Amino acid sequence: MSIILQIETATKNCSVALSASGEMIALKEHYAQNFSHSEQLHGFIQEVMEEAQMKMSSLDAVAVSKGPGSYTGLRIGVAAAKGICFALDIPLIGVNSLQILAEKYNETREAFFFPMFDARRMEVYVMVLNEKREVVKPTFAEIISPDSFNELSKEVPWIFMGEGAEKCKTLLDAPHIQYHTEIQYPSAREMVALAWHAFQSNDYEDVAYFEPFYLKDFYTTAKKIGE
Repeated sequence: MSIILQIETATKNCSVALSASGEMIALKEHYAQNFSHSEQLHGFIQEVMEEAQMKMSSLDAVAVSKGPGSYTGLRIGVAAAKGICFALDIPLIGVNSLQILAEKYNETREAFFFPMFDARRMEVYVMVLNEKREVVKPTFAEIISPDSFNELSKEVPWIFMGEGAEKCKTLLDAPHIQYHTEIQYPSAREMVALAWHAFQSNDYEDVAYFEPFYLKDFYTTAKKIGE
């Protein structure tokens, strides 16, 4: 039995799951509009271990959502995951945050899936997958316009999901486009199968050099003098 800890902090949902050989055995998560990952994450890790009546030394690997997503959220999750892996000398698995989100949509009919995170203004972070969850177009940043994604076939449904999909509605409205905005944020629950597949394939990250996939450089607005 292989025990994997899943950590997902790429968005406003702070989420931790524990799994045994690809089956989830404990989950703890909380959505907060203003983010609460630094306060919640380590407590959630302790709680899922206690719920499963396991010690940290039982872990065989840690999987972490590697981005794209919130700069601060990703750094908190990756720092926690790397710390555990260093301390226990176990493998680290990185999972694309948008792929985790796409796992929330369960249908398998032919389609293109567009999991999206909100970026700035009319921009989203998005990737395109097919119904087999194979990557059609890797993660990229897109400023939404009426011409967005026009290189893709319109003969199959386009399934838009995630918080970023909301900003597409006014510009992208066609019979082949379906919005599933009830699917908003990724969860460690949907990491379980992806992490298990990576574990079986020995698809690990270099713990010493692994960094989150931010997609774009972090920047902030400088305060004005006197503020």
